[in-house]
Amino acid sequence: MWKPPTSTGQAPERKLKTLVVLMAFVRDEEGELRPAFEPREVQSEDKAKMDARRMAALGTYAGVITWSRSADLVNGEFGEPVVLFQHGDVPEME
Repeated sequence: MWKPPTSTGQAPERKLKTLVVLMAFVRDEEGELRPAFEPREVQSEDKAKMDARRMAALGTYAGVITWSRSADLVNGEFGEPVVLFQHGDVPEME
């Protein structure tokens, strides 16, 4: 016979994920920094750093940055960003 799960009286564990994000920036006609594309989630820190270095070497972008942060996607809570690689001009992280 099936029994419903019993409660332990404790809150369920938070499932934290590490997000790794890559962004590049260009300058518009007025010289202001603008995102070259939407932020991209990358599968690993190593790949993000490799991709960012490759993009920086091309010289196409005013700046490139990749960072990681912990994320509790269920509750919408995010940890502080940790910069993995930065080159050129990028806006201040908020």
